[in-house]
Amino acid sequence: MAIKNKPKNTLPLIHHSDRGLQYCSNDYQKLLITNNIETSMTEKYDPYENAVVERVNGILKQEFGISKTMKNIQLKKKLIKQSIEIYNQERPHLSNQMLTPHQMHKQSEIKMKTYKSKIPCIDIDARN
Repeated sequence: MAIKNKPKNTLPLIHHSDRGLQYCSNDYQKLLITNNIETSMTEKYDPYENAVVERVNGILKQEFGISKTMKNIQLKKKLIKQSIEIYNQERPHLSNQMLTPHQMHKQSEIKMKTYKSKIPCIDIDARN
């Protein structure tokens, strides 16, 4: 679909994958090379690396309304730049104790967030 819809004389496409077997096959790689598509893959088969990319893409689409169907590339670039600024400078994050990423990085000491209860469990059998 990307090959079919790519306008002529534009920057090359970049195909990012998680190193799945189908993306590493000779036939698939040949298809990318033939169509001047650059390859990008996660490093060292780290599934978390791809999760970060998917999360960022989701935020751009769902929170900032940057659609993959948006045709005007200059407008898309401007919106992405503005979205990154808002995300880092203005949007508080629950995982950062409701600080923005910028505020979080400015701290001299970062308090780690814990998700487990601090209340100790009582072993009912141990009371007897």
